[in-house]
Amino acid sequence: MPKTVLALVAHPDDAEFFAGGTLAKMALAGARVVIVVATNGDKGSFRHTPETLARIRAEEARRAAAVLGAQPPILLGHPDLGLDRLPPGLLREQFVRAIREHRPEVVFAEDPWCPYEVHPDHRAVAWAASDAIAFAPLPSFCPEQLAEGLQPHFVVEKYFFAPVPSAANRVVDIAETLEVKLAALAEHRTQVEFLVEEIRRQAEAAGLDLASVMGPGSDDPMALLGWAVQRQAAEIGTSAGFAYGEAFRYSRFHPLVEALLAPAEV
Repeated sequence: MPKTVLALVAHPDDAEFFAGGTLAKMALAGARVVIVVATNGDKGSFRHTPETLARIRAEEARRAAAVLGAQPPILLGHPDLGLDRLPPGLLREQFVRAIREHRPEVVFAEDPWCPYEVHPDHRAVAWAASDAIAFAPLPSFCPEQLAEGLQPHFVVEKYFFAPVPSAANRVVDIAETLEVKLAALAEHRTQVEFLVEEIRRQAEAAGLDLASVMGPGSDDPMALLGWAVQRQAAEIGTSAGFAYGEAFRYSRFHPLVEALLAPAEV
Protein backbone atom coordinates (compact mmCIF):
# COMPACT_ATOMS: atom_id res chain seq x y z
CA MET A 1 0.00 0.00 0.00
CA PRO A 2 1.39 3.47 -0.86
CA LYS A 3 2.68 5.58 2.02
CA THR A 4 0.52 8.53 3.13
CA VAL A 5 2.23 11.85 3.79
CA LEU A 6 0.42 14.68 5.58
CA ALA A 7 1.57 18.33 5.65
CA LEU A 8 0.08 20.65 8.27
CA VAL A 9 0.74 24.28 7.32
CA ALA A 10 -0.46 27.80 8.06
CA HIS A 11 -0.82 29.36 4.59
CA PRO A 12 -1.62 28.16 1.06
CA ASP A 13 2.01 28.43 -0.11
CA ASP A 14 3.86 27.16 2.99
CA ALA A 15 4.09 23.50 1.97
CA GLU A 16 5.67 24.46 -1.35
CA PHE A 17 8.10 26.95 0.17
CA PHE A 18 9.34 24.81 3.03
CA ALA A 19 9.04 21.28 1.68
CA GLY A 20 7.90 21.40 -1.96
CA GLY A 21 10.87 19.48 -3.30
CA THR A 22 10.60 16.75 -0.68
CA LEU A 23 6.83 16.38 -1.02
CA ALA A 24 7.16 16.17 -4.81
CA LYS A 25 9.91 13.56 -4.41
CA MET A 26 7.70 11.45 -2.14
CA ALA A 27 4.77 11.80 -4.54
CA LEU A 28 6.97 10.63 -7.42
CA ALA A 29 7.90 7.60 -5.31
CA GLY A 30 4.22 6.69 -5.01
CA ALA A 31 3.20 8.38 -1.77
CA ARG A 32 -0.26 9.84 -1.29
CA VAL A 33 0.42 13.45 -0.27
CA VAL A 34 -2.24 15.46 1.59
CA ILE A 35 -1.82 19.14 2.53
CA VAL A 36 -3.94 20.74 5.27
CA VAL A 37 -3.91 24.56 5.18
CA ALA A 38 -5.07 26.37 8.32
CA THR A 39 -5.75 29.88 6.98
CA ASN A 40 -7.23 31.37 3.84
CA GLY A 41 -4.21 33.67 3.37
CA ASP A 42 -6.44 36.72 2.91
CA LYS A 43 -4.01 39.33 4.27
CA GLY A 44 -1.01 38.75 1.97
CA SER A 45 -1.47 41.38 -0.72
CA PHE A 46 -0.87 45.04 -1.46
CA ARG A 47 -3.52 44.96 -4.23
CA HIS A 48 -6.43 42.61 -3.51
CA THR A 49 -9.19 42.86 -0.93
CA PRO A 50 -9.21 40.05 1.65
CA GLU A 51 -12.35 38.52 0.17
CA THR A 52 -10.95 38.47 -3.36
CA LEU A 53 -7.55 37.26 -2.24
CA ALA A 54 -9.00 34.34 -0.26
CA ARG A 55 -10.82 33.10 -3.37
CA ILE A 56 -7.75 33.46 -5.57
CA ARG A 57 -5.42 31.77 -3.12
CA ALA A 58 -7.73 28.78 -2.70
CA GLU A 59 -7.56 28.14 -6.44
CA GLU A 60 -3.80 28.75 -6.49
CA ALA A 61 -3.41 26.18 -3.72
CA ARG A 62 -5.33 23.58 -5.71
CA ARG A 63 -3.20 24.14 -8.81
CA ALA A 64 0.05 24.08 -6.82
CA ALA A 65 -0.89 20.83 -5.07
CA ALA A 66 -1.60 19.25 -8.45
CA VAL A 67 1.85 20.31 -9.69
CA LEU A 68 3.46 18.65 -6.65
CA GLY A 69 1.49 15.48 -7.30
CA ALA A 70 -0.51 15.94 -4.09
CA GLN A 71 -4.22 15.49 -3.42
CA PRO A 72 -6.46 18.58 -3.56
CA PRO A 73 -5.62 20.55 -0.41
CA ILE A 74 -7.83 20.61 2.67
CA LEU A 75 -8.55 24.29 3.40
CA LEU A 76 -9.66 24.95 6.97
CA GLY A 77 -10.38 28.58 6.07
CA HIS A 78 -9.39 30.39 9.26
CA PRO A 79 -8.57 34.11 8.84
CA ASP A 80 -4.97 34.95 7.99
CA LEU A 81 -3.05 36.40 10.96
CA GLY A 82 -5.82 35.16 13.22
CA LEU A 83 -4.85 31.70 14.43
CA ASP A 84 -3.79 33.06 17.81
CA ARG A 85 -7.38 34.29 18.32
CA LEU A 86 -9.08 30.94 17.70
CA PRO A 87 -10.80 29.14 20.60
CA PRO A 88 -8.12 27.33 22.63
CA GLY A 89 -7.46 23.84 21.31
CA LEU A 90 -9.56 24.17 18.14
CA LEU A 91 -6.68 24.00 15.65
CA ARG A 92 -5.03 21.16 17.58
CA GLU A 93 -8.26 19.15 17.46
CA GLN A 94 -8.63 19.81 13.72
CA PHE A 95 -5.09 18.52 13.15
CA VAL A 96 -5.77 15.45 15.31
CA ARG A 97 -8.82 14.78 13.14
CA ALA A 98 -6.72 15.08 9.98
CA ILE A 99 -4.16 12.63 11.36
CA ARG A 100 -6.84 10.12 12.37
CA GLU A 101 -8.71 10.45 9.09
CA HIS A 102 -5.71 10.10 6.78
CA ARG A 103 -3.52 7.90 9.04
CA PRO A 104 -0.19 9.11 7.64
CA GLU A 105 3.12 7.38 8.15
CA VAL A 106 4.83 10.76 7.68
CA VAL A 107 3.85 14.26 8.82
CA PHE A 108 5.44 17.57 7.80
CA ALA A 109 4.85 20.62 10.01
CA GLU A 110 6.25 23.87 11.33
CA ASP A 111 8.89 23.45 14.03
CA PRO A 112 7.61 24.58 17.45
CA TRP A 113 11.19 24.90 18.68
CA CYS A 114 12.33 27.38 16.03
CA PRO A 115 13.61 30.39 18.02
CA TYR A 116 13.34 32.94 15.21
CA GLU A 117 9.77 32.53 13.93
CA VAL A 118 8.13 35.97 13.74
CA HIS A 119 4.81 34.99 12.15
CA PRO A 120 2.04 34.28 14.70
CA ASP A 121 0.24 31.88 12.35
CA HIS A 122 3.39 29.80 11.93
CA ARG A 123 3.89 29.68 15.68
CA ALA A 124 0.27 28.64 16.23
CA VAL A 125 0.45 25.88 13.62
CA ALA A 126 3.78 24.65 14.96
CA TRP A 127 2.45 24.05 18.44
CA ALA A 128 -0.96 22.76 17.33
CA ALA A 129 0.68 20.30 14.92
CA SER A 130 3.27 19.14 17.44
CA ASP A 131 0.55 18.56 20.03
CA ALA A 132 -1.68 16.80 17.52
CA ILE A 133 1.11 14.42 16.51
CA ALA A 134 1.78 13.63 20.17
CA PHE A 135 -1.85 13.17 21.23
CA ALA A 136 -3.50 11.58 18.16
CA PRO A 137 -2.55 8.07 19.41
CA LEU A 138 -4.31 8.58 22.77
CA PRO A 139 -7.85 7.12 22.86
CA SER A 140 -8.91 9.49 25.64
CA PHE A 141 -8.00 12.58 23.58
CA CYS A 142 -10.87 13.99 21.49
CA PRO A 143 -13.15 11.05 22.37
CA GLU A 144 -15.91 12.51 20.23
CA GLN A 145 -13.79 11.65 17.19
CA LEU A 146 -13.61 8.02 18.29
CA ALA A 147 -17.39 8.04 18.63
CA GLU A 148 -17.51 9.04 14.95
CA GLY A 149 -15.43 6.00 14.03
CA LEU A 150 -11.99 7.63 13.86
CA GLN A 151 -9.28 5.60 15.54
CA PRO A 152 -6.12 6.72 17.37
CA HIS A 153 -3.08 6.91 15.12
CA PHE A 154 0.66 7.08 15.78
CA VAL A 155 2.83 8.99 13.28
CA VAL A 156 6.23 7.35 12.90
CA GLU A 157 8.16 9.95 10.87
CA LYS A 158 8.07 13.66 11.65
CA TYR A 159 9.69 16.29 9.41
CA PHE A 160 9.70 19.75 11.05
CA PHE A 161 10.67 22.65 8.80
CA ALA A 162 14.11 23.87 9.89
CA PRO A 163 14.64 27.47 8.71
CA VAL A 164 17.61 27.70 11.08
CA PRO A 165 20.38 25.43 9.66
CA SER A 166 21.72 24.52 13.10
CA ALA A 167 18.34 22.96 13.97
CA ALA A 168 18.39 20.55 11.02
CA ASN A 169 19.45 16.93 11.36
CA ARG A 170 18.27 15.77 7.93
CA VAL A 171 18.79 17.25 4.48
CA VAL A 172 16.75 15.79 1.62
CA ASP A 173 18.25 15.76 -1.88
CA ILE A 174 15.77 17.62 -4.11
CA ALA A 175 17.92 17.95 -7.24
CA GLU A 176 15.39 15.93 -9.24
CA THR A 177 12.38 17.90 -8.00
CA LEU A 178 13.65 21.47 -7.63
CA GLU A 179 11.98 22.44 -10.91
CA VAL A 180 8.71 20.91 -9.66
CA LYS A 181 8.99 22.97 -6.48
CA LEU A 182 9.56 26.15 -8.51
CA ALA A 183 6.64 25.32 -10.81
CA ALA A 184 4.37 24.77 -7.80
CA LEU A 185 5.48 28.06 -6.26
CA ALA A 186 4.76 29.80 -9.55
CA GLU A 187 1.10 28.81 -9.15
CA HIS A 188 0.97 30.98 -6.02
CA ARG A 189 1.24 34.07 -8.19
CA THR A 190 -0.43 36.49 -5.77
CA GLN A 191 1.89 35.47 -2.94
CA VAL A 192 5.01 35.57 -5.12
CA GLU A 193 4.13 39.12 -6.17
CA PHE A 194 3.38 40.11 -2.57
CA LEU A 195 6.59 38.66 -1.13
CA VAL A 196 8.77 40.19 -3.83
CA GLU A 197 7.11 43.58 -3.43
CA GLU A 198 7.63 43.37 0.32
CA ILE A 199 11.30 42.47 -0.20
CA ARG A 200 11.69 45.25 -2.75
CA ARG A 201 10.24 47.83 -0.33
CA GLN A 202 12.52 46.67 2.47
CA ALA A 203 15.54 46.71 0.16
CA GLU A 204 14.77 50.26 -0.95
CA ALA A 205 14.34 51.34 2.68
CA ALA A 206 17.77 49.85 3.41
CA GLY A 207 19.34 51.60 0.40
CA LEU A 208 19.91 48.36 -1.56
CA ASP A 209 19.62 48.08 -5.34
CA LEU A 210 18.11 44.72 -6.30
CA ALA A 211 18.76 45.36 -9.98
CA SER A 212 22.51 45.46 -9.34
CA VAL A 213 22.30 41.96 -7.81
CA MET A 214 19.70 40.36 -10.06
CA GLY A 215 20.10 42.29 -13.29
CA PRO A 216 17.09 42.27 -15.65
CA GLY A 217 15.50 39.48 -13.60
CA SER A 218 14.71 41.92 -10.81
CA ASP A 219 11.68 43.11 -12.81
CA ASP A 220 10.12 39.62 -12.84
CA PRO A 221 8.74 38.52 -9.44
CA MET A 222 8.97 34.80 -10.25
CA ALA A 223 12.50 35.13 -11.59
CA LEU A 224 13.55 36.95 -8.42
CA LEU A 225 11.89 34.42 -6.15
CA GLY A 226 13.20 31.50 -8.19
CA TRP A 227 16.72 32.87 -7.90
CA ALA A 228 16.36 33.16 -4.10
CA VAL A 229 14.80 29.70 -3.67
CA GLN A 230 17.40 28.03 -5.88
CA ARG A 231 20.23 29.79 -4.07
CA GLN A 232 18.87 28.73 -0.67
CA ALA A 233 18.41 25.13 -1.85
CA ALA A 234 21.99 25.10 -3.15
CA GLU A 235 23.34 26.35 0.19
CA ILE A 236 21.38 23.70 2.09
CA GLY A 237 22.32 20.95 -0.34
CA THR A 238 26.02 21.77 -0.22
CA SER A 239 26.08 21.00 3.49
CA ALA A 240 25.10 17.40 2.73
CA GLY A 241 26.90 16.92 -0.58
CA PHE A 242 23.85 17.52 -2.79
CA ALA A 243 23.30 20.05 -5.54
CA TYR A 244 20.03 21.17 -3.93
CA GLY A 245 18.40 20.29 -0.64
CA GLU A 246 15.67 21.01 1.92
CA ALA A 247 16.46 20.88 5.63
CA PHE A 248 14.36 19.45 8.45
CA ARG A 249 14.47 18.53 12.08
CA TYR A 250 13.56 14.88 11.69
CA SER A 251 12.37 12.52 14.40
CA ARG A 252 10.65 9.17 14.68
CA PHE A 253 9.93 7.57 18.02
CA HIS A 254 10.16 8.71 21.61
CA PRO A 255 13.86 8.98 22.61
CA LEU A 256 13.49 5.94 24.90
CA VAL A 257 12.14 3.83 22.04
CA GLU A 258 14.92 5.10 19.77
CA ALA A 259 17.45 3.97 22.37
CA LEU A 260 15.87 0.52 22.52
CA LEU A 261 15.85 0.24 18.72
CA ALA A 262 19.40 1.53 18.23
CA PRO A 263 21.24 -1.77 18.91
CA ALA A 264 19.09 -3.61 16.38
CA GLU A 265 19.85 -1.02 13.70
CA VAL A 266 23.65 -1.08 14.08
